[in-house]
Amino acid sequence: MAHEFNAPRDAGVLRNDGIDGEAVRRARVDLAACLRMAARLGLHEGICNHFSAMVPGRDDLFLVNPYGLAFREITASSLLVCDFHGNVVEGAGAPEATAFHIHARLHLRRPGARAAFHTHMPYATALSMVEGEPLAWAGQTALKFYGRTAVDEAYNGLALDEAEGDRIAAAMGGADIVFLRNHGVMVVGPTIAEAWDDLYYLERTAEAQVTAMSTGRRLVPVAPEIARRTCEQMRAGDAESARLHLESVKRILMREEPDFAH
Repeated sequence: MAHEFNAPRDAGVLRNDGIDGEAVRRARVDLAACLRMAARLGLHEGICNHFSAMVPGRDDLFLVNPYGLAFREITASSLLVCDFHGNVVEGAGAPEATAFHIHARLHLRRPGARAAFHTHMPYATALSMVEGEPLAWAGQTALKFYGRTAVDEAYNGLALDEAEGDRIAAAMGGADIVFLRNHGVMVVGPTIAEAWDDLYYLERTAEAQVTAMSTGRRLVPVAPEIARRTCEQMRAGDAESARLHLESVKRILMREEPDFAH
C-alpha cells in the first residue's frame, strides 16, 4: 500500500545550524516519542502512516518518518529532514510518497501547522466511513474538538502528486482536524505536543462514540451552547496539558524503550 517517494538529493540545499541545534534535537525526540507511543496504542497501520513537524527555526524544512520503518522502529536520529521540493536534506532513505505530497503541501499552505499527524487509526477512520458528520458531540471528551473539525468529502485515491496534497490542504481550511472520507484523519497543531494530544483524544472520542453507537440506542448530543463553552474551557489549558502529556509519554518510553531517543 505504501509507495516510496523518489527524489534526488540536492547538494545545493543549505545545511546550516538551522538543522543542527538543540531545539531540533528536542523536536526529533518529541516526534519519535509520538510515533512510538502511537504504535503502542494501535494508532498506526503497517508502514503507511506518517507524522511530520517543521524544523524549529525554519519555514522551509520538515521532519518526517522514513519510508519502510514501522512506527515502533523509529528513533530520533532516523527521522528525515526534507524540503518542500522533495529533497532529503538530512537522513538515510526517503519519505513515503503520500507522506511527502500531503505533508509538504499542508505545511506550505498552513504555516501555523508546525506539526501534522496522519493516521488510519481504527475508530476515527471508522467514523470517516459512515454518512453524516463524524462526531456526534455526545461525550465530554469530544467537546475538545467542537468547532475545530472539517470533513474532506471527496476521496480521490492515493495522494501521489502535489495537486492531491493541495486539495486535501484546501479541504482542511482552518480546521485542526480533518476527517478524510473513506481514508483516515489528519491532525495539525502549533506544536508537536498539541498535535499528539489532539490525536490521542480524538481516537478516544471516536472509540467511545463507536462503542455507544454499537448499543443501537440513540446518542444524546450536548447542547451547542454548552458544547461551545466547554470547548473554550478545555482549550484555555490545552497547550500546557499537551506539553505535560507528551512529557509523560517520554518518561514512560525512557523507562521501557529508551532507544527511541537515540
